[in-house]
Amino acid sequence: MELSSEGRPACSVLFEEPSQEVTGQGEAPGPDFWKDLHLEEVVAALVARRGQYDLEQFFRTPLVDPGAVRYRQEVARDLEDPATAECTRAFAEGMDRARSFLRGMGQIRDDFGGGHYRQAWFLDAADNYWSAVSRLHDGLASLAVRSRALLCFREYLSRYVRSEHFVSMGAEVRGLRDDLAAIHYALFIKGPRVTVAHYEGWPDYSTEIERTFRRFRQGEVRDFLADFRDQRDANHVQARVLERLARQHPGPFARLAAFYAGRDRLLDPTIVAFDREVQFYLSYLEFAGPLEQVGLSLCYPEICEAEMNDGRCQTHVEESFDIALAARLATEGTAAVTNDIALSGPERILVVTGPNSGGKTTFARMFGQVHFLASLGLPVPGRSARLSLADRIFTHFEREERLETLHGKLQDELIRVRGILERATNKSVIVMNESFASTTLADSRFIGTRVLEKVTAEGALCVYVTFVDELASLNKATVSMVAEVVPEDPEVRTFKLTRRPADGRAYAKALANKHGLTYTRVVAELTS
Repeated sequence: MELSSEGRPACSVLFEEPSQEVTGQGEAPGPDFWKDLHLEEVVAALVARRGQYDLEQFFRTPLVDPGAVRYRQEVARDLEDPATAECTRAFAEGMDRARSFLRGMGQIRDDFGGGHYRQAWFLDAADNYWSAVSRLHDGLASLAVRSRALLCFREYLSRYVRSEHFVSMGAEVRGLRDDLAAIHYALFIKGPRVTVAHYEGWPDYSTEIERTFRRFRQGEVRDFLADFRDQRDANHVQARVLERLARQHPGPFARLAAFYAGRDRLLDPTIVAFDREVQFYLSYLEFAGPLEQVGLSLCYPEICEAEMNDGRCQTHVEESFDIALAARLATEGTAAVTNDIALSGPERILVVTGPNSGGKTTFARMFGQVHFLASLGLPVPGRSARLSLADRIFTHFEREERLETLHGKLQDELIRVRGILERATNKSVIVMNESFASTTLADSRFIGTRVLEKVTAEGALCVYVTFVDELASLNKATVSMVAEVVPEDPEVRTFKLTRRPADGRAYAKALANKHGLTYTRVVAELTS
């Protein structure tokens, strides 16, 4: 394996072949998808504290190759080990300090000693970079990583730290640090005049003063020592002091200038790529931590391939949940309600019915989220999962009527669903929520029937939330899922969905009984 060259990484922890970063990914979903599935807030939380890494594009772009998904799953499993995760986090902190010095160099002005300051900051950047890489190498060498990606990177790192470039950098950094630390000088200040002189070993009077007055000390006293922060620019006095020191100690300053001029490429592309890409996993694992603390499970789905190729699908997800909702509830110490997904044989469509506010839309979002997160190679909500990798995921949720479109709400819905059905394949996932609810029951039944027949013919996976119970038993591809209520009190939702025939009318009757709105009771009240 060769070291990085021409600015391209030699290996990647996101892509089995680094070239896959631009060629091996699927189509990024449209804006409606993110809004409908509440993934916008999930991605925002994932990248919130890592803005410098520009991770959002990784989270927004699914993979289409099952092998590429498994490649990422291996890395995520390795990083679940606390020691491995801590090793990479410590490395990232060192790299962040190095980049901070490099960014600061560009803001240093050439006047007021800018040249010396820029060289010193470059030395600080090189020192932090060399230390971070060295510690990462030592840490990974002692860890039992198993993923192909981390094994490849560990091998690359071993070669890199033994390279002449890296070894000489470390020697120069340590030598320059020692040379500069050995410089001692004295400042004599008299009025507006400042004299820079060689330090002649004069005693430190502050120590003698402290010893003399120690007997008069009464308890703790305020510390008046000043903390000097790193400065990107010097004032004119500091600049002149630096100039005098450079004249008095030409050797160390000349070596510092030579080090700065001779290191045109400090950061290795493969190491920089690793620093960025590993944050993709760390951010998600940190996001998942609070969910697991409240008792929820995430798992690595088994990706089935053969079933999709011949039109059959075996989709099973146990104890899954809406990850966006779960993240909000976890902040309150509450766990989201979990549900199962099961499709086998010719089954392709989950038709979800039941009372309002019973968890139907949440179930639909969960279905879409699980398939999308699986396509990123990340753990999905659930205790166990086996599913097919989608080529595209489409959503069709109810929208407010838009006057600027010059057509009605129903027409807008039909136009959107037509666009989905024209692009969907037998490997696609479609999530439809309360579609065509603005029309009559008869029209909604008719349109829904035609849509689901088209989905069935195409062989796409679909979850269809509706108030039309008849659609739940349309054909062999459809499976009825019903949002449950507490039998004794239909107003209380359990947010659990079970696989059984739709019976929405029973809820209406129970609610009428509870509130005294049966036909007999209403007639009695009106005639009394």
